Amino acid sequence: MARRIDVTGTGGVRLAAWEFGDPLKTDPAKEHDRTPGVLLLHGLMGRASHWASTARWLSGRYRAVALDQRGHGRSDKHTQASFTREAYVDDAEAALEQLGLAPAVLIGHAMGALTAWQLAAKRPDLVRGVVICDMRASALGSASQREWADWFKSWPVPFATLADVRKWFGEDDPWVERPNPARGEFYAEVMHECEDGWRPVFELDQMLKSRETWVFDAHWEELAQVQCPALVVRGLDGELGRAEAQEMVRVLPRGEYAEVADAGHLVHYDQPEGWRAAIEPFLEAVRSEAGRPMSSGASD
Repeated sequence: MARRIDVTGTGGVRLAAWEFGDPLKTDPAKEHDRTPGVLLLHGLMGRASHWASTARWLSGRYRAVALDQRGHGRSDKHTQASFTREAYVDDAEAALEQLGLAPAVLIGHAMGALTAWQLAAKRPDLVRGVVICDMRASALGSASQREWADWFKSWPVPFATLADVRKWFGEDDPWVERPNPARGEFYAEVMHECEDGWRPVFELDQMLKSRETWVFDAHWEELAQVQCPALVVRGLDGELGRAEAQEMVRVLPRGEYAEVADAGHLVHYDQPEGWRAAIEPFLEAVRSEAGRPMSSGASD
């Protein structure tokens, strides 16, 4: 099951939010019976469906909603839309309020994790916990942005078939150190069929525009303003190094640390069982702290 819910983001941009599991039957009139909310935020070039597995097992205990952020998935891709950090953060804020999720736990991957902790710093009343998955707080700089621009130019689009997509991103891409089928599947999920072959559902120029709004700046100050519990998760072979991750935990007022073995940057996609084992205790602790009764019968 995948249920779409339309959300209006900042500037009137239409956003697609998705529930992938059967919602718990509770009485919304009873505050103590209200299902705690989770908002899942994908990274640059991702889409809500990348969270489908996570959202399904969360749906046994929470109301878990994944958001297609602006320019991604099935959300609007207006050429004149704003792709600033503020726009992404305001969209997540609007989603929490329009979906009735707040106060919620925000689970973000990469760029989505930055959005999560920036929103937690801006609106602590809306956020009860944050999971930060493989996102650096340090500035990456102009060289990194040039590398990404060159990488986008190397994509052999259009791809003739989805099998070609999987092979290129999983094996042939110069950025792949060793065959990675999960990476191939990840990128196959963000392609759609056009008249001349398979192309990304997003505009590459919009992705670069989104990225350039955060790669030149460090984000330690906002990290230090996150007052709720926060879990920093990294894959052992991901982009976030252990030293920086542990420094992020130190800077966070209520930071915790977890790592997932045999996982790269796409932690939740590479190793779904290890990912679940890493974040589930944190989520349960946040829920317990909020004073909500524990429910049983989580679904997988």
